[in-house]
This record gives sequence, C-alpha cells and structure tokens, in this order.
Amino acid sequence: MSLMVSAIGQGLLWAVLGVGLFLTFRILDFADMTVEGTFPLGAAVCVAGISHGLSPLAATLLAFVIGSLAGLMTGLLYTKGHIPILLAGILVMTACYSINLRILGRANLSLLGQKTLFKLPFLKSLPPYFDGVFLGAVIMILVTSLVIYFLQTDLGQAFIATGDNQTMARSLSINTDRMKILGLMVSNGLIAFGGALVAQNNGYADVNMGIGIIVIALASIIIGEVAFGELTLNQRLVAVTLGSILYRFVLLLVLKLGFNANDLNLLSAIVLALCMMLPVFEQHLHLKHLLKRGLDRNV
Repeated sequence: MSLMVSAIGQGLLWAVLGVGLFLTFRILDFADMTVEGTFPLGAAVCVAGISHGLSPLAATLLAFVIGSLAGLMTGLLYTKGHIPILLAGILVMTACYSINLRILGRANLSLLGQKTLFKLPFLKSLPPYFDGVFLGAVIMILVTSLVIYFLQTDLGQAFIATGDNQTMARSLSINTDRMKILGLMVSNGLIAFGGALVAQNNGYADVNMGIGIIVIALASIIIGEVAFGELTLNQRLVAVTLGSILYRFVLLLVLKLGFNANDLNLLSAIVLALCMMLPVFEQHLHLKHLLKRGLDRNV
C-alpha cells in the first residue's frame, strides 16, 4: 500500500515536467532538449536558495524564473540566431551544466536539516507518504488550471495557432517568433519548477539529475494519450498527469519483477518506444483483419 501511495505522489510531482514539455512537444510541435538542463537548473537554484536562507516557496518560484530565462536563451538562439531548435536546446543544456556547478559549488548539495515544502507543519499530520500525494495534487491542480486558463486567453490562442499553422498565424498578424519564445519560456519555467519540487522531495540537488528527463516527460504525455484516446486539448493536459502516475506504476511493476534500479532509464526508453509504436501496431493488425475478411469473402 505504501509503495502504491508513494508511486501516486511521485507521479503527481513528475507530472509538472509532462505539462511543461507538452507546450513545446505537442502544441509547438518540436522536442526541446533544453529541459535536460533546466530540470537540474531548477533543482540547483532551489536547493542553493534554501541553503542560503530563502523560504522554500520563494526558492521554488525563483527556480521557475531562472528556468524561464534558460528557455528565453533557447528561443533567441532559435528565432533570432536561426539555429535549429534541437541544436539550440543542446547548446543551452550544455551551458546549464556549468551554471549548475557554479550555483551549487560542487556536484551535489544536500538539504539535510533544511526546511522544504514537504516539511510544512500541516503536512506532518498526514499519514506517511500522503504528504507527497496531497502536495502534488494541489500543485498539479494549480499548474494545470493556470495552463488551461492561459491557453483560453487571446495570447494562448495565438500560441496554439502558431503551433497549428505558422503561415496562417502570420496572416493574422501574430508574431510567431514571440509565441515560440513564450512557449519555450513557460515550458522551461515549469520544467525548472518541477526540478525544484523533485529536489526538495529527494532532499538534494545533483548536476547530473537531468539525464533522461526528456524521456520521462515524454512518457507522461504519450502514456496519457495512449491510455485515454481521443481527447480535447484541456482533457489532454489532465491526461498528462494521469499518464505520469501510470508511468510510475509501470516502473514499480518492473522493479517488482526483479529488474535493477540502474536499468530505469533503459526501461523508460523501451516503454516510451513501445507506446509511441502502438498506433503502428494497431494499424498493422487492422490491415491484417481487413485482408483476412476480404480473403474469407472470396472463398
């Protein structure tokens, strides 16, 4: 029971990453590699801030702001420097590694003995592991609601139009470069925000904790879409959170089957690849079914 509750809590916390990547991967239609740098950047900023006397809430919000600035750099390289988005993300991701070392002053920094969002007084009255579920649920309701509200504004609609059809968006006098920069800033701000939450939950920040993060975020998106099928945009944002929880249960099942925790990144990549190939398998089976029906009729 405790493992299941813990998996739900972890899924809720990591769902922030899925919502952040959804803005670029699904709406703007490109994969942003910056997230592998902004996730540990958010963790480093938050942990360093708390260690230097900032309140956990202020440090977490500061992580969002710094992550947004990293997204701004990627956006400027992409739109103004005309560097391909994949390369622009890799450049900023690489730069973030050195910045994280500067912020932390070492490869990792512990929060031992420090106050965090998970040590708030009212959370102590909750049963073990339910603190993460409660805090994660509150955060995801807030984050998802704010993103849904943003997408329903005129600015949000311009952002969606940019991802759907840039030519049409420009014909409507929408500055598509600004929309791309905005999307990258909000996306990486949320990723850094998620990094700050995970760091507080784990009790430390590490410069290497961003490795494979994009796969985890993509898994939340893809599993949510595969599990719940055709959905509206708002429903897909909710499905990302549910997909993140399902992904945690998949990892829990894999570990229960005897796999090593060191294999999690490999297993995550395999699970994501299978989920992304599922439509191909379904189409292949459908074609085989139609072909069989045709042959039966001929006979």
